[in-house]
Amino acid sequence: MTDNIIVIGGGLGGLTAGALLSKQGKKVTLIEQHNIVGGYATTFQRKGFKVEVGLHEMDGLHKTDSKRKIFEELDVFDNVEFIKAPQFYTFKKGNLEIEIPDNVEKAKEVLFNIFPDEKKAINKFFHKIIKIGDEVERLPNLNKKWKMILIAPFLPILFSNMIFSSKDTVGSFLDSITKNNDLKLVLTGNLAYYHDNPYELSLQYFAVAQSSYFKGGGHFVKGGSQNLSNHFRDIILKNGGDIILKNLVTEIIIKDDKAVGVKYRQNRTSEIKTMFAKNIIFNGAIPNLENMLPDTEKKLVLNKSANWQLSPSNITLYLGFDKPLKDLGSTSYSTMFLSENTQFGDSIENTLNLCDYSQIDSGLSSSDKSFAVLVQIDYIKNWENLSKDEYKKAKVEKIEELLSKLESKIPNIRKHIIYSELATPKTNERYTLNKNGAIYGFAQLPNQAFLNRIQVRSEIPNLFYASAWTMPGGGFTGAILSGYFASLEI
Repeated sequence: MTDNIIVIGGGLGGLTAGALLSKQGKKVTLIEQHNIVGGYATTFQRKGFKVEVGLHEMDGLHKTDSKRKIFEELDVFDNVEFIKAPQFYTFKKGNLEIEIPDNVEKAKEVLFNIFPDEKKAINKFFHKIIKIGDEVERLPNLNKKWKMILIAPFLPILFSNMIFSSKDTVGSFLDSITKNNDLKLVLTGNLAYYHDNPYELSLQYFAVAQSSYFKGGGHFVKGGSQNLSNHFRDIILKNGGDIILKNLVTEIIIKDDKAVGVKYRQNRTSEIKTMFAKNIIFNGAIPNLENMLPDTEKKLVLNKSANWQLSPSNITLYLGFDKPLKDLGSTSYSTMFLSENTQFGDSIENTLNLCDYSQIDSGLSSSDKSFAVLVQIDYIKNWENLSKDEYKKAKVEKIEELLSKLESKIPNIRKHIIYSELATPKTNERYTLNKNGAIYGFAQLPNQAFLNRIQVRSEIPNLFYASAWTMPGGGFTGAILSGYFASLEI
């Protein structure tokens, strides 16, 4: 058996691992069930618009960001252009409107002016999240890859002495520093980037990601996130690897207690093909292993996460306009709209996030038009057990509901819409194969985060994981890092 690798799935985790291993001389074959690679990091064309599927803003890219070393090794900065968002996010609730800068001191200044009696709480908040973020950036030190490889086996011991053992949630932490409802809502204005409930969300996970935004800001891939996915794909191909699209892996072959290959078939066909490899990287939803492994191995790998909570899903309304949305009254790249009576800890199912790509040179439309997305947390239970006609009707009704809400925020916006399309949790599930359309894999609860999460080296020799479902999990950054860690383990 040659020193080859099979990557199951073409999301960012699998692409990152595949690209890194290809550059190291491994023969990589990536098998993806969709007709393009990227997972949520993809685009598609509609009526003259390039539709961005999943990326609003990628955190960080500052000098100590762990992604920088990975991107430098893969020549990302020479081939992919990142556009910095003009601010972190804008929070709107009734008459309260606050633009949060992507800089700690500037953000504190803004918040001190709005909440002058809460300076102590605001200082505590930023001190805590930056401290946690600093710790994770110091260990592991991705700027010294050899050091990372040496210490990798001892990470559990090292991390156990850090604050990652905390069971704190975002909600419990904020309750401990302030009683001000609006301040708590503002500080978690982008909660939907991570989860749907602050009293369930791991404080450590939230802090690491949030501090990265405050250190480096948010960035969009010019022309859409597909460009980043395509760059990783091209590295695999240029280094002698293969990309097999529109094929579904149906089984991971186990021999002598080791993963040795896969069985797969082309979509809409029944002919099964077999491929063998020295190592297998599973870039998919961990629950899907239920149908891909023999009973013994299935119990081995799924026992820990059998009753774990999944992240929520969402609905995304893609919108194309006949003019720049900023000319119609939109003032921010990412705006969070909350109802006036929202209480901290309420369901955020009714919170709207408008990402207006016309605020930057996104490359998604011509300069005289604009593209935006309206996003809301949602759950597959709201879309199940519907007939085809009922599903279509429910989508039409949801589009009408969302557009009515949007027009109440930005008057007369509807008459400028020339394209609209809704993706539901069922859409997410169909295109990514993520159970229930979960957008972040397993929910980032304290007992499902960091070292408690599924690690990239599986219990089965030669089988590795690289996706949002595993360590560190969730979002573009988490998926990219999981791919990096999997490549190190191999």
